[in-house]
Amino acid sequence: MLWLKALHIVFVASWFAGLFYLPRIFVNLAMEDNDIAKMRLLLMANKLYRFMTLLMIPALVLGLWLWFGYGIGQHSAWMHLKLALVFLLIGYHHLCKRLLKQFERGDNARSHVWYRWFNEVPVLGMLAVVILVVVKPFQ
Repeated sequence: MLWLKALHIVFVASWFAGLFYLPRIFVNLAMEDNDIAKMRLLLMANKLYRFMTLLMIPALVLGLWLWFGYGIGQHSAWMHLKLALVFLLIGYHHLCKRLLKQFERGDNARSHVWYRWFNEVPVLGMLAVVILVVVKPFQ
């Protein structure tokens, strides 16, 4: 079980690295006027999105394995709240794809400031999830 936990943490941390960095690329895309620079940023964003999706899948599978296979957190309020936050973070992940598609079509209507605030969402999500898992405030 400890191997599964370790791998789960590694994949979650790696997925979050993508969730932290992709919106930073959006900030730069929203500020950029040069078409060549935009194309390079879009290429980077697409590659990052694909890679972070590949990291998200084992993070979720390992988490479900720990939950169902070993009963970690079953019947605990902290786990239910954590799962709700994970679902919101998965939604954030997919919203990033939708925003990326808007950039590709040239339909972005948001400012770089909006994307700077948008970039803070996974930080708050990770903070909340880590506190729930470590502190377990609702046993």
